[in-house]
Amino acid sequence: MIIFQFLMQIIIPLSFVLVCFLIGKGIELHHFKKLAQREQQLSGIIVTNLKTIPPQYENAQPILVMGSAVIATDYFKVFAAGLRKLFGGEMKSYVTLMERARREAMVRLLQQAAQQGATAVWNIRYETSTTHGQHRKKPGGVEVLAYGTALK
Repeated sequence: MIIFQFLMQIIIPLSFVLVCFLIGKGIELHHFKKLAQREQQLSGIIVTNLKTIPPQYENAQPILVMGSAVIATDYFKVFAAGLRKLFGGEMKSYVTLMERARREAMVRLLQQAAQQGATAVWNIRYETSTTHGQHRKKPGGVEVLAYGTALK
């Protein structure tokens, strides 16, 4: 009877947490893989954060392009970040969250540029914000907006 109670109170919840963590990690890795494929498809577009347009693009038609992405966090990332706050150091769970959002926003920007027939995107900038929940230690998310000047 004591072993059964131990299993019910400790082992089963920990197993559930582990399974959910592994599923979340798998989804995240799948998203990174799809992002890499989409980035490869758009690799022909020149991308830079320089403000000055090179001479070969001086007569090009400028078009404002942008892409945004909102990536949700989960309880596990919030929990891991809370532990990291106690002990200090880099919040790696949020680093992957920001990287996914930044890369997704960039891919969407490049897709918009490609639809407009652009061959380069200049003066790329990023804006970030957090969405509801993170200030209350509940899952929220992060939004990244990427914008720049596409040259046709």
